[in-house]
Amino acid sequence: MARLSAPRTWKGVGCALALGVAMLAAAGEDPTASSRRRMVQRIESMERNGVDVRRSVLDAMQRVPRHAFVPPSQRDFAYENRPLPIGYGQTISQPYIVALMTELADPDPGDRVLEIGTGSGYQAAVLSLLVAQVHSIEIVEPLHAQAAVRLRTYRNVRTRVGDGYYGWKEAGPFDAIVVTAAAPNVPPPLLAQLKPGGRMVIPVGTTFFTQQLLLVQKDKHGRVRTQGVLPVMFVPLTGDH
Repeated sequence: MARLSAPRTWKGVGCALALGVAMLAAAGEDPTASSRRRMVQRIESMERNGVDVRRSVLDAMQRVPRHAFVPPSQRDFAYENRPLPIGYGQTISQPYIVALMTELADPDPGDRVLEIGTGSGYQAAVLSLLVAQVHSIEIVEPLHAQAAVRLRTYRNVRTRVGDGYYGWKEAGPFDAIVVTAAAPNVPPPLLAQLKPGGRMVIPVGTTFFTQQLLLVQKDKHGRVRTQGVLPVMFVPLTGDH
């Protein structure tokens, strides 16, 4: 996520949007289906950095209505490959980055995944179509409230307000952890909650200009290996740590 200007709350509008999407689906209409297909085609054309995004990840992104996870003022841009403001200084990440981070997490249908930084709820929704359970933590209470409304129909997603640096110990250990804010280093509590054989995807760096998206892998013996994937720009991980 990139830092942008702070906003007003739009929970009521989000409820109305979710209802409208549900009514269109019930009527057999999907006016955004072609836009989602084009979005996925753009992601496929961008695949690089030695990572090929698998078909199941692209299919999940084609199924999740990104426009339902952005403010009404941003809906016209929902399927463009760029981050969009969601309020409180936060953004929804660009679709390519969501696809890349999801692929790097190596989702499996039986997995339990932890997401740090629920934001609008979009990344959690995509993950929910690929794994057994998603646990997502958001430190900004109004964003958590909005995301919880949007994610009600994603039955395998649990959310809570909290400091993501410390993870969700009682729900772990996790097969994968996806962090959507930049930390100065890999948080030890998150590493402890990662299963042997698990993967963590996390942006690490102290400023917007020195961040690197890392893939952190823990082998079956608990040994950790870190691999840099590409330079990124995320908002910093916040909290009392």
